[in-house]
Amino acid sequence: MLSKKIGWVTAGSLVVANMVGTGVFTSLGYQVVELHNSWTIIWIWLLGMILALCGAVSYAELATHLKRSGGEYAFLTDVYHPLPGFLSGWVSLLVGFAAPVALAAMAFQGYTQAYTGVSGNSVAVFVILVIAMMHSISIKQSSLLQNTTTFLKIVLILMVIAAGFYITPSNSALLWDDSWKPELFTSAFAVSLLYVTYSYSGWNAATYITEEIENPNRNIPIAIAGGTLLVGLLYIALNIVFLRHNTLESLQGNLEIGQLTGIALFGEAGGRWMSTAIGIMLVSSISAMMWAGPRVVQVMARDYRALKWLGTKGEHDVPVRAIWLQALIACVYVVTGTFEQVLVYSGLILQLFATLSVFAVIVIRFRASRSGHAQRDEGGYKSPWYPFPQVLFIIVSVWFMGYLITVRPAEVFAGLIVLAVGSIFWLISRHYQPANN
Repeated sequence: MLSKKIGWVTAGSLVVANMVGTGVFTSLGYQVVELHNSWTIIWIWLLGMILALCGAVSYAELATHLKRSGGEYAFLTDVYHPLPGFLSGWVSLLVGFAAPVALAAMAFQGYTQAYTGVSGNSVAVFVILVIAMMHSISIKQSSLLQNTTTFLKIVLILMVIAAGFYITPSNSALLWDDSWKPELFTSAFAVSLLYVTYSYSGWNAATYITEEIENPNRNIPIAIAGGTLLVGLLYIALNIVFLRHNTLESLQGNLEIGQLTGIALFGEAGGRWMSTAIGIMLVSSISAMMWAGPRVVQVMARDYRALKWLGTKGEHDVPVRAIWLQALIACVYVVTGTFEQVLVYSGLILQLFATLSVFAVIVIRFRASRSGHAQRDEGGYKSPWYPFPQVLFIIVSVWFMGYLITVRPAEVFAGLIVLAVGSIFWLISRHYQPANN
């Protein structure tokens, strides 16, 4: 029903809201523990933007080719085999959206705790449940919430950047010498790239709701590529501001980078204002992920009868059960894991499926050329400079995933357990008649 579909503005808003969340306001504290040169930090965020753009144009091609919601689940099922497709959907359900929702809620708790006086995980759990309730109402309600919070997020970020470059710093961690060159070849750089990749994750958000987007051939590429480029430029500017107004010692290991910068810029009152502003930004991020994530489960439920109960829609065409399941899983992450554990564990496994999806562009182009249908789907979007974006994305992803396997084996093992359980569930579900039959 066309009247219920969304345009590129809302789709782009969803992309931006998914991307701008906890990562940019928290990860710098982990990065500068071992990486001290400002050029190194900029290179990390610039490389993250380039990788995200490479992924964005690849996903846009896949989405406009398939024209089906579900993101990686739809891509891998169509291009490879139902098993990797199912596992990507399984990971999206248990990790891909629930973990970032938990991270954003945990960061919300951290930024507001000093001013609310509420300790523990109660605030994080509360905000997850409230947003889940709002998204259970209708697509129109989801669009209104998303556009409003994303608009406020962009305005607040621009205000911080403007103030950060205008106000003269009293202390600074900026370092512009040649020490960045050896830092590029350290394991710390690879691990930091994971944090940055996580911060950029969300550029693929529009592909999870392809069927809800009007004219996807036009609107999905605009939303994904445009949103990614905008966020990348904001990220680089924000990190320069963070480094410009804080000492290296105060940044190292600090999770509340935004609050710290607010105090440096505007005093204690500014810190409270900054915490409130970042709280609004994090609500926008939670909202975006609570909207997109359940759509993967909804698509999977069409193919697997064992999951059919999760695909049931409410009165206003909303997958209510999937929304609440994702909310409950996110609440479990909040009460059982630390911020860094959840971030590394989720970032590595998500990057694996993103890499497989980007490689799928090469596969379908090769198959098309072999079959004599190189002009396949002429109305669909084609990623520019093929295959350079795909090859670059794959090489860099494999490089830093290899580093993480050696330096963070516990999180890797946890990811393998998730995949093993998903494979067993897939084998069991094969005994059920497909839901669409």
